Amino acid sequence: MLSAQDLLAGAELTYTIAVPAQVLHPGDEAAPNEGLTVRLRPLTIRDLQLISRAARDSDALIGALMVQRALVEPELSVVQVGALHVGLVQFLLGHVNRISGITSDPDQIAAAAQEPLARAAFVLAKAYGWTPQQVSELTLGQVLLHLQMLQGHPQP
Repeated sequence: MLSAQDLLAGAELTYTIAVPAQVLHPGDEAAPNEGLTVRLRPLTIRDLQLISRAARDSDALIGALMVQRALVEPELSVVQVGALHVGLVQFLLGHVNRISGITSDPDQIAAAAQEPLARAAFVLAKAYGWTPQQVSELTLGQVLLHLQMLQGHPQP
């Protein structure tokens, strides 16, 4: 049986990630490819709650905030992470997702898209022009009511 200490220990781990020269300096074939590393830590629920609140009005901030919270070395501010080129942030974000256990393979994504609630959310968003945030705030009863209303009176 795992102890609470065993479960919490994973949040304290750090990972050294090698950053390929092509990612750090795209298009520069002469860039040295040695010693290009960063240290990342997995994101915690507390990190994700903070990121969610901070990026409430801007989905574009989510990736930058995730990278900023996970970077142990070098430490960067949100402004500094925002100044990194997109390819580097995307590379780092992929590793943050992997070490945090929040990646999905294509089969998992396809299965999730077929789930009844995911399909219902898509139908409601398309029919009413709602954002994913608005759909996610509906109760199950509200989702079912709106779906039933659509069956009788489809939206243009």
